[in-house]
Amino acid sequence: MLRVALAQYQISRPADLASFLAGIEALCTQARGRADLLVLPEYAAMALAGAFVSAPDVQAELAAVVSRTADILDGMKQIAKRQNIWLLGGSLPMQDGSGAIFNRAPLIEPGGKIEFQDKHVMTRFERESWHITQGALPRIFDTPWGKIGIAICYDSEFPSLVRSQVRAGAFAILVPTCTDTLAGFNRVRLSARARAIENQCYVGMSPTIGAAPWSATLDDNQGYAAAFGPVDRGFPDDGVLARGVMNQPGLVFADLDPQRIESVRQTGAVLNHADWPA
Repeated sequence: MLRVALAQYQISRPADLASFLAGIEALCTQARGRADLLVLPEYAAMALAGAFVSAPDVQAELAAVVSRTADILDGMKQIAKRQNIWLLGGSLPMQDGSGAIFNRAPLIEPGGKIEFQDKHVMTRFERESWHITQGALPRIFDTPWGKIGIAICYDSEFPSLVRSQVRAGAFAILVPTCTDTLAGFNRVRLSARARAIENQCYVGMSPTIGAAPWSATLDDNQGYAAAFGPVDRGFPDDGVLARGVMNQPGLVFADLDPQRIESVRQTGAVLNHADWPA
């Protein structure tokens, strides 16, 4: 059984890279011994721009973080190794050799191995203001607990993307998210619940929270972390396994048991997973 810690990640302005990484390590310390895997939200790394950009500026903030992604990733890798924990390091903008920038989520094993999931569908802000490039199609990741998928924020709103991960064997989908309105948060939240129902799988989401008037990118952040399951036998009647308090920082813990998923797919009151239209 996989026990996850889903961060309600309070955006704060770090003094430098070391203090930003210290905040992540503090969360890992809280999660260690209580969870196998810590999930951080989409664009958590954009808070680091506050250490290098004096006034809100979307382009300068993007450039500041893109130029430091190697250092951010190395720092996260060292934290995962020291804390002996799996770490989904939210997402961060990463530039390839051609100059294209992608929104990528790093999944870091305790031994230091890093694999990535790209965001596939860009929001208007990413496409029009940042010119972020469409990333690779969804994939799955092998873990000691079974296969999992990652759907970065907006990607969770498209059933076919998550369905491809479930068809490839994922029993759980992790959703790092960053939204600046309640409407945006609710779009992701309701989509996550729908994906859990239609695929008979787990979905866990981790949001950014808090105000950042010093940042044009992370100006306002609202939401709570939550884990959802099928609304069926052996699960809560509303499908909510765990949830936090709106806009309160902290960790939300949830147990994701692949055997329960296999059982409900075989003996549920309905068989959404099997009955998906061909």
